[in-house]
Amino acid sequence: MIGARAERFRALHDAGCFALPNAWDAGSARLMAGLGFEAVATTSAGLAFHLGRRDGEAAVTRAEALGNARALIAAVDLPVSADLEDGFGPSPEEVAATVTAAAQAGLCGCTIEDTTADPARPIHDFDAAVARVAAAVQATRAAPHPFVLTARAENFLHGRPDLDDTLRRLAAFAEAGASCLYAPGLPDESAIRAVVRAVAPRPVNVLIGPRSGAVPLDRLAALGVRRVSVGGALARAAYGAALEAGRALARGDMAAIAALTPYGEIAPHMRSGERPT
Repeated sequence: MIGARAERFRALHDAGCFALPNAWDAGSARLMAGLGFEAVATTSAGLAFHLGRRDGEAAVTRAEALGNARALIAAVDLPVSADLEDGFGPSPEEVAATVTAAAQAGLCGCTIEDTTADPARPIHDFDAAVARVAAAVQATRAAPHPFVLTARAENFLHGRPDLDDTLRRLAAFAEAGASCLYAPGLPDESAIRAVVRAVAPRPVNVLIGPRSGAVPLDRLAALGVRRVSVGGALARAAYGAALEAGRALARGDMAAIAALTPYGEIAPHMRSGERPT
């Protein structure tokens, strides 16, 4: 069954442009499946919030990230890809071990960043970054099913708005065999177009968020983008709604609580059946 999901996920990248929602738990994955999305991904920010932690501080372990991914895989009949941050280790060997474990868990793909988790030096040197992607690619070739490895260049999220270096990294990641390329935080359509050209014909993922603006899906498709993700946006929406509802409750605004999304709109997306033993 995972093999069929993996084939579907790979095929989604072959033509057109699709939206890949980032879920943070089984319930949110069920909601996205119920809305008709063709695949889902995890989110490091959403998982960190779910665990009561902050994202980007190496606060989540490989075991926790893969446990979260397994919950999504079990919850939906869709391909699942995972945000596996920096691969949970600086060395190529550690990254390869993470990708191997991801494939064995039933994931159809994952993203690997060129970050270091060191605020003083947040991005791996070029050669080290490429070696890490090359090791990840080698791990995918031993996977039991097709596996979409997305290599991320994180300059723009870490105070290094260097497009030339970003393009150089992404082109090298593509040359090393990455299936899909991704530079979150690109500032405008010109930068998106430059990334697409730099790695063609490999597919490009674009993150929709405060840094990139609200570029419509059809416009991104026209720019040559194949995949659009939202990072922690859906989790932020859920936690933001909970925060506002909690504030309303604290001030005694029961009308705001009564106006929240009713049970009957959410429950139909969830599975019914006997309680697991």
